[in-house]
Amino acid sequence: MTTSPSSPAPNQDSGLWQPNRQLSKSVELIAKIVFGAFGFLSILVTAGIIFTLIFETIGFFREVSIVQFLTDRQWTPLFTNSRFGIMVLISATLLTSFIALVVAMPLGLLSAVCLSEYAPRSLRRWLKPALEILAGVPTIVFGYFALFLVTPFLKLLVPGLQTFNGLSAGIVLGIAILPTIASLSEDAIYAVPQSLRQGSYALGATKRETITNVVLPAALSGIVASFILGIARAVGETMIVTVAAGQNPRLTLDPRVPIQTMTSFIVQVAGGDTPTGSLSYRTLFAVGMTLFVITMALNLFSFWFVRRFREKYE
Repeated sequence: MTTSPSSPAPNQDSGLWQPNRQLSKSVELIAKIVFGAFGFLSILVTAGIIFTLIFETIGFFREVSIVQFLTDRQWTPLFTNSRFGIMVLISATLLTSFIALVVAMPLGLLSAVCLSEYAPRSLRRWLKPALEILAGVPTIVFGYFALFLVTPFLKLLVPGLQTFNGLSAGIVLGIAILPTIASLSEDAIYAVPQSLRQGSYALGATKRETITNVVLPAALSGIVASFILGIARAVGETMIVTVAAGQNPRLTLDPRVPIQTMTSFIVQVAGGDTPTGSLSYRTLFAVGMTLFVITMALNLFSFWFVRRFREKYE
């Protein structure tokens, strides 16, 4: 059959697309290089932080025995008679974090169940963002909220409660981490396939029985991960415990008295009055390294738990 002179030849049509293909490949290569550079930069920043902590911490342990650091019951690194018992700060950090978890864990889980299983779609659409607004509140605001509102109220209920105390700091810290636990738990519950719910209903289970016996066990890995991430956030929180809990280092589990957490001590030393290169200055990095190890251990455990107990559905 004879080809019409007005119709384009096949090789002409493919030649028109050749420059566009080359341009697309070039743009894709540039995008890969840029994204890879940013990813590599984040790795370099993380490595720089770790090596800085390790280098300064080694200098600290050249002057202070690690046995004293782990077993001493007093923490007075800025005094003339210096003592370096890190367990004083760790106990205060764990105390406020435990109180925060006691507050945030049931409230966050119940909020997640309500949003995922009971709230209508229209209500969930604005209720979840409203809950997550708490995550955007500056922590210094939470700190003064604990000091000027929560503490005076608790003094009416708890005898012997002092102005600066670990109880009010832990309660408000729980409110601060509530959006993290609620949002992540709700995502895990919402991701459970509807077929599991329908199968439970078909067997005669009620909505409550379906939630407690089917949905929550299926979403267990995500819920536990949200709890662990909430603990990690509470351990690393700074301004709430600095303002509300005080800066009195003591080895105690009494939440009514002033205490000092690891982050609160870092704020105290980072004020600029400590001479650079001194032992007190290196103490800052030793505490920071301890805090880094704790949060890293929590994140690794969360990662392992999710991978170990995650349910996969078709």
